[in-house]
Amino acid sequence: MATSGFKDQRGQEEESFLYFAYGSNLLTERIHLQNPSAEFFCLARLQDFKLDFGNFEGKESEVWHGGIATIFQSPGDEVWGVVWKVNKSNLSSLDKQEKAYAPIEVTVYTQEGKEITCRTYQMRNYESAPPSPQYKKVICMGAKENGLPLEYREKLDAIEPNGYRGRVSDDVEDIIRKGETKLIST
Repeated sequence: MATSGFKDQRGQEEESFLYFAYGSNLLTERIHLQNPSAEFFCLARLQDFKLDFGNFEGKESEVWHGGIATIFQSPGDEVWGVVWKVNKSNLSSLDKQEKAYAPIEVTVYTQEGKEITCRTYQMRNYESAPPSPQYKKVICMGAKENGLPLEYREKLDAIEPNGYRGRVSDDVEDIIRKGETKLIST
């Protein structure tokens, strides 16, 4: 597993790992719902991958009511995201949250060009499907909150959602409402 690579004062490896988020966990409040130890580490780019949305094994997400984000190899493309430093005590909750995915280790590049090895998740057996408006909104809010490159944020904004008009979980509805209030007041 990718660890932070940093030593504490005693020279011991920290009890944390680096996680590259490109979907709903871009948003701080969203990742903190189940992974409260997550700390922003940096923005990063995953080269030769492309963002997609889909339903694991063809089944729509009961949480999001539409396709959820995944990545696939695609030479020349890139996926931007946030690298979170997460305490290893949150690994099982992150794995549980990402149960439709397989954990993989990837090399990402910081804005300064530095290579970092991170854990991320990739859906293996899925059918492409558009995201719900709520899921797309959470991703776009996270991209804006963390300052992902404008050109990439514009690509996210251009994603066509599936038109779902119902509710998602109360936690997520609260996050969206708070985010919309912040956008209005700024």
